[in-house]
Amino acid sequence: MIPALILAAGESSRMGRDKALLEFRGKTFLEHIVATLSEAGLERAVVVLGHHADEIRRAVNLRSVEIVVNQEYRLGQTSSLQAGLRAVDQDQTDAIVLCLVDHPAVSAEVVRKLVAAYQQSSALVVVPIYQGRRGHPVVISRALFKELLSLDPQQGANTVIHKYRDAMQSVEVQDPGILIDIDDPQSYRRMTS
Repeated sequence: MIPALILAAGESSRMGRDKALLEFRGKTFLEHIVATLSEAGLERAVVVLGHHADEIRRAVNLRSVEIVVNQEYRLGQTSSLQAGLRAVDQDQTDAIVLCLVDHPAVSAEVVRKLVAAYQQSSALVVVPIYQGRRGHPVVISRALFKELLSLDPQQGANTVIHKYRDAMQSVEVQDPGILIDIDDPQSYRRMTS
């Protein structure tokens, strides 16, 4: 099984409000990502919340997903990844599709393509590429879970991913949405204008 892991625990300090609750195509970022993953055929999704977890739960319909609350979200994104991995790290999990809440514009087709590439290759990491640039989401093999779980929260997951770049598979996609990263009001305005 390949579940999705959606990281939505951060403080959104540069944005000034919770990215999970920003609107995109008539839904919140978080609802949009959950719907995309469901459309892509993923049977299980785990959402990691932290900052304003209760407000997000009240504002967003999350009945179709599992929720993990990372009480240590202030330690950074790696702590949220680790909280999510602990929730999915079961014998039947082959890999995860790692999604970030500030990348809401990815299509279901991209997710399907990444999962298919992983299933065919069993690469340690599968990343989408658009016009020569890497984006999100990424598929991460179970083989890397232990190493990711042992990272210091101050270290980024890229520490592990770059270590295995020779075992990484790149998948060309025709979706610029993999590069759209909404970190601040300016990038949000650009996406919605």
